[in-house]
Amino acid sequence: MTFPPRQEHPMSNVAPTTPEQLDVILDAARAAVPIWSATAPSERARVLIAVADALDADAERLVGIAQRETGLSEARLRGELTRTMVQLRLFADVIREGSYLDARIDEADDRFVLGTRPELRRVLTPVGVALNFSASNFPFAFSVAGGDSAAALAAGLPLVVKAHSGHPELSVATAEVVAAAARAAGAPDGVFALVVGQAAGTAALEDDRVDVASFTGSIRVGRLLADKAAARPRPILFFGELGSVNPAYVTAAALAERSDQLASGFVASVAGSAGQLCTKPGFLWIPGGADAAAFEDAVARHAAAAAEHRLLNPGIGAAYLARREAVLAAEGVRLVAEGSVRTDDDGQVWASPTIAAISAERLQPGDETLLDEVFGPFSLIVEYDDEAALADRLDALYEGNLTGTVHTGSGEQSPSLSALVARLQRKVGRVLFNGWPTGVAVTYAQQHGGPYPATTNDSSTSVGTAAITRFLRAVAFQDAPQDVLPPSLRDDNPWGIPQRREPAGVSQAWGRRADPGSSV
Repeated sequence: MTFPPRQEHPMSNVAPTTPEQLDVILDAARAAVPIWSATAPSERARVLIAVADALDADAERLVGIAQRETGLSEARLRGELTRTMVQLRLFADVIREGSYLDARIDEADDRFVLGTRPELRRVLTPVGVALNFSASNFPFAFSVAGGDSAAALAAGLPLVVKAHSGHPELSVATAEVVAAAARAAGAPDGVFALVVGQAAGTAALEDDRVDVASFTGSIRVGRLLADKAAARPRPILFFGELGSVNPAYVTAAALAERSDQLASGFVASVAGSAGQLCTKPGFLWIPGGADAAAFEDAVARHAAAAAEHRLLNPGIGAAYLARREAVLAAEGVRLVAEGSVRTDDDGQVWASPTIAAISAERLQPGDETLLDEVFGPFSLIVEYDDEAALADRLDALYEGNLTGTVHTGSGEQSPSLSALVARLQRKVGRVLFNGWPTGVAVTYAQQHGGPYPATTNDSSTSVGTAAITRFLRAVAFQDAPQDVLPPSLRDDNPWGIPQRREPAGVSQAWGRRADPGSSV
């Protein structure tokens, strides 16, 4: 288990990984594949729990480093570290239970309806070595020991993590905790390593010893990395979470019922963590008229009460200032809440929420100035006149997103509302009702993904237990002797996992027409 050496550096005391060091790391990871993938899920679960316990024990030190490097609040970071530990323990439960392997057994059947059926046994198996690019905005939950890392390790993949430049010292400190705990719990050498630097991350992605990669970050960088993964002589799956503006819609009935409550929740969702959340509502559609004016007054009042917050790093701060200025200068945009912006002596940008408004007619397809994401505490209210047109406007204006939100009145039903929800279902990964998208529960049923550019691969999720499927592939065994089968498919089932078994003879009914009165 390998870490970069500490070394004096203008921005940190963490040295970038050299090509020689990367070669050693990837060799060790490749060598660990057959060992870790064959390790019983119960043993892998023990490692995950040991890592969670070690992070918990070192929380005070880790949170202190994270505060200094990211500017995020102590409360936010402690909550995020708790989430990180919960993810590890949840994946431990998932792999001990075993249904994630989707083990299926079809018994040989010489009476099969389509002719003789061989014995077939199918299971999901680890794909090899995983590479995870850490995110800037979640220094625990989407970083070294975050959800992608937990899912890959749980699935049985040796893992190489590329540290984010926004929190390099925290990355090394977290990696040291992870590695020590994993080693003490019996994980083999090569199962976990950290690399530092853009060159090392790119080289690892292009190296044939890496079999799958995950990423959370900007559209520009994510697309660049996705293209590199696809351009390899042996292309690999690249699961990138990129950009999202998360449109939210308020019906006239909802606005009339609870205007101030909506304004308060909206501002809180935009302001949280200085708007540096991938699920921040970047657009809020409300019906125009007198109710809209009262709502915007309430928004201004709540925004004025929000404290300023430091953005993650000078680069993100500068990008926020540029995007904020560009949107506010666009034709038809007016201020609702100006918000504060300032740059301190260290080049760090501090900001409070800025909320602007525009009419729906002014928002046109292809207008990148207005439609592109503003990463930071900014959102645009869109005043509409025709609720029945919202579904078509959604299709015309927005690409794929992580979330779409609908606020409705009590018991409200209408054809236009049904149409909007149906369109959202095709455009986003999670459709919310009467809530706000920030705050993503780590659960079995969670979906955190969406069509491009929300993600580069919309076949899975990066939050929740289904995330483990990104690191697995299916293999079937036909008429294989018991002694060569993986434990998950053997009749004695040493791992004790669920096995779906199809006995011989049950297929006969498939060849008969159903009775006219049956429910088949």
